[in-house]
Parts: sequence; C-alpha cells; structure tokens
Amino acid sequence: MFQYIADIITYNLFNLMEGGQLADSVNYFFYDVFKILFLIFTVVTLIAFIRSFFDPNKFKKSLLKLPFGLGNLGAAVFGAVTPFCSCSSIPLFIGFIESRLPLGIAFSFLITSPLVNEVAFVVMGGLFGWKLAFIYAISGIVLGVVGGLVIGSLNMEKEVILEDPEGKRMESEMPKTIEKKIKFALNFGWWTFKRLLPYIIVGVGIGAVIHGYVPQDFFTDTIGKFEILSVPVATLVGIPIYAGCSTVVPIIFSITANGVPLGTSLAFMMGIAGLSLPEAVMLKRILSFKLLAVFFGLVAVGIVMIGYLFNFLS
Repeated sequence: MFQYIADIITYNLFNLMEGGQLADSVNYFFYDVFKILFLIFTVVTLIAFIRSFFDPNKFKKSLLKLPFGLGNLGAAVFGAVTPFCSCSSIPLFIGFIESRLPLGIAFSFLITSPLVNEVAFVVMGGLFGWKLAFIYAISGIVLGVVGGLVIGSLNMEKEVILEDPEGKRMESEMPKTIEKKIKFALNFGWWTFKRLLPYIIVGVGIGAVIHGYVPQDFFTDTIGKFEILSVPVATLVGIPIYAGCSTVVPIIFSITANGVPLGTSLAFMMGIAGLSLPEAVMLKRILSFKLLAVFFGLVAVGIVMIGYLFNFLS
C-alpha cells in the first residue's frame, strides 16, 4: 500500500522519470515516511489501549521480578524475529517505553531488531553457510542482551524525554469504560504522532538523499583501505546509509567476493542496519543526547567485536 502511494506521488503527481536519482529519493522518502508514521500511530495506539487495562507500575514490578537477564533475552529474541529496519523498530520501542517497560529491556529489543531478522538469517545462510548464519544471529541477540543489561544498570530513566505534562495528564486519567479506553488510545497515538512527525520527516529525508545521490561504491571502496582498522572504519562508514539487513546481505556477498574479509563486510552491514543516521535523528526526540550516545557507543563497540570475531573465524 505504501509503495503504491509513493509511486503515485512520485511518478504521477510529480511526473518524475522512473530510475532517476531525484525520483528514487522522492519515492524512497514518501514510502518510508508513510510506513513509519503509520506504524507509530498504529502501534502506539494499540499499546496504549492494552496499557489502559493494566497498572503500569505493577507491570514494571512484575518484569523486574524475572530472573536476571531473562526479560532482556526475551526482548532480544522478539527483536530478532521481527522483520523491522532500525527506523521501523522505533514505534515498538516507543510503545515499550510508554508502557513503563524497564529501559534496559526496551533497549534489548531496539538493539537486536534491526540487526537480526529471519529474512537476513535465511539469505545469509544461503550465501555464506548456515554455521555462520547461526553465529551471526546468536551474536546479534547476545549484543542486544548485553547492551540492554548495561543500559539498565546505568539508571538512565530520566534521560528519556518523550513524556511531557500532557502525556502525564493522560496517564493520570486512565479511563474505565471501553469507549473511553479507545478514545484514550487514539488521543495518545495522535499526541505521539504529532510529537515525532518533524523528526521522522528530517530523518527519512536524510536517508532519502543518501539513497538517491550517494553511490554505494563510495562506501564500499573505502572499507578495504585500512587493514587492521577496517572493521571499525566499516562500522562508521555504514552509519550514514539507511537500509535493512535483508536488503544489504546480497551486497555484502558481492563485497566479500571482491576480497573484503567477511567480518569487515558484516560490520559494514550492521553499521547500516543498527546505527543509521536517520534512526539517530528520530531517537533524538525520545532520548537525551547522553543516552543516545551511550546506546550508539555500546552498539558500535559490539559490532566491531562481532566483526573481528568473524574475521578470525573465516
């Protein structure tokens, strides 16, 4: 549906020629903006409706009673089986935060979701072998669990900045009847939608410009020039690009076939999927710079370690 709307706007309304750089950027922009905004409104509204039946504080306390790390593992595995890119994972992450899910558990989902999904796992298994595919999936889940545990231990709940007096007022007036719960959920979804709209537009806009005008060769040709430092360089080079793992895996195969070590190629792919610049712009409306820096730093270090591990194994 979103692709159809984006095609109508790009090729019929704007009358742009298919295959051109401007057309690719415009099409990419409208597709992702509509998809992410739809997800934000739908997911946040649904979770707000479900949340209206529960006491958030009791829900949080029940999760905290789970054995150490079990909640993080569950969130990381859930992230691994959801076929979302980094920006599409944000609506669920917002819903978890607003449901008073412990911060570390919410981050375990956010870290793993864009890095590991079933499509990328199958494609990687077919291209590189199932042993490496399993190691990759397990590495991504471990990164999510460890990253979530670290963030949870830092007690950075105050660094979440999505809430404001309007949101707290809505929370304090939790409705009793079904009709009022539906109205509450819709209002909360719309409130969140409005708060994030400009950041979604800016974030996707950056990704669209890079998608349409920056050639992939610019990034891939840079990676192999730094030898021992190629893994951290590949991670950093991947950040400006925005794409999901499932779409990048075939590109990684061609890079590896041209002589770039597998771990370096994977670091490039994971930098694209888990540390995208558009994702950072969107998260800046939700998280303080301090928490955002901790999140990106932990994920970057984890990706570099995974990259060196795969270079050693291969």
